[in-house]
Formats: sequence, structure tokens, C-alpha cells
Amino acid sequence: MHHQYVEQRHGGYYLAGTRISLDSVVHAFNEGQSPEAIQEDFPSLKRAQIYGAIAFYLDHQAEINQYLVDTEREFEGKAIPMAAENPALGERLQRAKAKMGESRP
Repeated sequence: MHHQYVEQRHGGYYLAGTRISLDSVVHAFNEGQSPEAIQEDFPSLKRAQIYGAIAFYLDHQAEINQYLVDTEREFEGKAIPMAAENPALGERLQRAKAKMGESRP
């Protein structure tokens, strides 16, 4: 899958032409940060790249949320699970998992 602002490499999603993962922008966006605030965290990104990444996420939300849940699962076996470092993310992932469970027939 290739998109003007997002590309898939090594099994992950990245902002095209950068080493910045889509996850990091999506997490900031889901925590309520504005694109301007996200740009302060990633000064190498242009505003258009941030808006493009958010638009990509919104267009592919179910797929990206599943990817984030799967990624979280891979981290669960490691020393410090991401959810422990970021309780809000852990709660969001639990809600996402619960929603996915409800939608299955």
C-alpha cells in the first residue's frame, strides 16, 4: 500500500520518505494533540505531511487500529509493555479489542 503521505515498510507504516512511524502521529492525534502540536514534537515534518498522515489514518481507521493492536500484542511479551508506559494507550487498545470482539458474528 502506497499513499502520498504514508508508506508501508518492514511491516510497519511510516510517513513517506521519513523514519517517523505513523503510530507516533496517530497516538498523538488520538490523545487530542493538534497537527500544530504534533509538528512541535516532529519538527522535521511539514504540516501537510501531518495532515496527510491523519487523513490516511481516518480513511483506513479499522485497518490501522487492528495493526496497532497487533503491534501491541508483539510488545506484550517484552520487559515493559507499552500499555504500562502509557495507561491511556492501554485503555484505548482494550476498548478497541472489545469493540472488535462485539463486531464479530
